[in-house]
Amino acid sequence: MSYQPFSEIVTGLFEQGKNPLVLILDRITDVRNFGSIARNAECMGVDAIVIPSRGGAQINADAMKTSAGALNLVLMCREPNLKDTLDYLKEYGFQLVACTEKTEHQLNNFTVDMVGPTAIIMGSEEDGISPEYLKRADVKLRIPLMGQIGSLNVSVATGIILYEAMRQRLQDGGYASLGSLEPR
Repeated sequence: MSYQPFSEIVTGLFEQGKNPLVLILDRITDVRNFGSIARNAECMGVDAIVIPSRGGAQINADAMKTSAGALNLVLMCREPNLKDTLDYLKEYGFQLVACTEKTEHQLNNFTVDMVGPTAIIMGSEEDGISPEYLKRADVKLRIPLMGQIGSLNVSVATGIILYEAMRQRLQDGGYASLGSLEPR
């Protein structure tokens, strides 16, 4: 497992003519959640996953197993300062979408166009997305819930919001070919 320089990834994606989809993970600490998120990301067409240098889950055997090999397929970046990374993305024209329960805008009612360059921010299992990163988000969305429990597991929430991004990109013709939508 090797990490790629984030600026090179972004430049390369634009040079390939892509509308990049990037996933930013703020302090995801559970290795199985991390592996599951990587699997979701690979299946839903994420171009790169950005994690902090400190305070996140380690890529170990459990994470690799849970990812079903996705950690070997998705470009991974380890950044010393996510705040600077978010600012960099904004400078390059990315829309920053925070998936958080700390907003009134529901994913089903407040559709956000995620076809263009988009970075989706997911927060820690304990307290969600850091306030300083939430301030930088262009859009904050929450996934509507009908049950009594107030939040979803972060890997499940990531799968839901990435599915919406993939659905929009498929409708727009953003993917030339798509593999099976069947579970692996």
